[in-house]
Amino acid sequence: MDEPLVWVHNTELPDPSRYVRERELVLTNGLWARQVTPTEFVANVRRARAGGIVFGLRSEAPRTPQELVKACEEAGLPLLEISVEVPFTAISHAVSALYTEQRQQAVLGMVRRGDALATAISRGAGASGVLRVLTRDHDLPLAVVDRMGRLLAAAGAELDDEELLIVAAGLARRPPALELRLHKCLAALYPVGAVSEADAALICLRPLSALTPIEREALEQAAKFLSLEVAKQQAVQAIELRFASELLEMVLSGGRRAAEVAERLRTFGVDPAGPLAVCAVAFADEDGPTLHGLAEVVGEFFADEGVPSVVAGGTQDVVAVLTWRQPEHGLARLAERLVKSVDGRFPGRRPVAGLGGIAAHSAELRQPLVHAREACRVLRRSRGGPSVRSFAELGTHRLLLGLVDPGTLRGFSSDLLAPVREHDARRGSDLEKTLRTFLDHDGHWAATAAALHVHVNTLRNRLAKITELTGRDVGRTEDRVDLFLALTIDAMG
Repeated sequence: MDEPLVWVHNTELPDPSRYVRERELVLTNGLWARQVTPTEFVANVRRARAGGIVFGLRSEAPRTPQELVKACEEAGLPLLEISVEVPFTAISHAVSALYTEQRQQAVLGMVRRGDALATAISRGAGASGVLRVLTRDHDLPLAVVDRMGRLLAAAGAELDDEELLIVAAGLARRPPALELRLHKCLAALYPVGAVSEADAALICLRPLSALTPIEREALEQAAKFLSLEVAKQQAVQAIELRFASELLEMVLSGGRRAAEVAERLRTFGVDPAGPLAVCAVAFADEDGPTLHGLAEVVGEFFADEGVPSVVAGGTQDVVAVLTWRQPEHGLARLAERLVKSVDGRFPGRRPVAGLGGIAAHSAELRQPLVHAREACRVLRRSRGGPSVRSFAELGTHRLLLGLVDPGTLRGFSSDLLAPVREHDARRGSDLEKTLRTFLDHDGHWAATAAALHVHVNTLRNRLAKITELTGRDVGRTEDRVDLFLALTIDAMG
């Protein structure tokens, strides 16, 4: 026998497969031999996936029939022989006593483990403390991963970035996945968190089928205690985010609340008397509320970089106020790494970051804050281009366009460029490309013609056609501005 047995089942039915459970031990005296052959009986027992057969000898059958021995050998089914002096009831009593003892030990183990888990949580051991308790009794490769794909703790398990995202995707399902195919193996997943939504997962790098019932009970119990730990962490994060959001309101209100700003910054470990930078992060082409978890990812990034910061989630962006005593050009490189980190946590989206400059101290934070959010807003509405920009790098026209209703802007751009695009589609011409190139070269005829690889006269003819179609003369400044703005609005989306 190479698998544990779950129970014993006494039967003389010719076909007990409907009543025998998987991995049960079948006890029989062979009275079925009057109706079926040993081969047929063994086939029926095998179909039920029983753990084996115990043949009870009796005075009429003092030896196990050879036909039964041969049938079990061919079927690969374990066969045992019991003396006439040993009744089946003795086997049932022994198994029952053993089962009761095992259950008592399991219950005692669960109670002891529950006490140890409660102690670990109460002493602030966190998710790592929970895993340490588990691995004392069970040699299992374990990890705890939250729904953002962040590794909270691990014991004997290693997961790369791609596998962490696989776990996050498995948690996002409704209901969450029970098993996940990772690179190295099939892993069991035990959701951690509220009833309506899983906040994290306890991952065991073994399939469910390879876990014993006792191991499954231990994992389920640990997942419940981890729910307490995750709930505690979420409560702390919620308080921190609320305090950080209040900080932004204090900065924007100015006046009498300036002193409160300095005190609040000190609470988060940020020196209000030193140079401070502001960075606003969001996702391009998304007008809805800030995606859940973005503030946590941004805060985690600055913590990993060793940069003291306060991170607050706004309605459409996440703002970070951070200590910055280095040259300003280094801030852009830091923001680029931030965008790359956010992109890795939220694949398929396009994160952007706006920088508002450096404030000498907390009393001067208002302007950098406003500028950072404005730069981020402009980048959000751009369909391409850089993912990081400072307010100073944005053209004035972009800032002015940002003040106008997006629908109005799109209508202006579409109405002005539609005749040109219709002509290009109908005739296969390149009028729109010609116009863009002409404006990119500041209206220089020779440079534009060279860039397009056409004669200057051809360029003149194309621009004359654009004037005819749009009513805008590229030779006049105000008309050229209209065309430039229309193309800019189109690029902004």
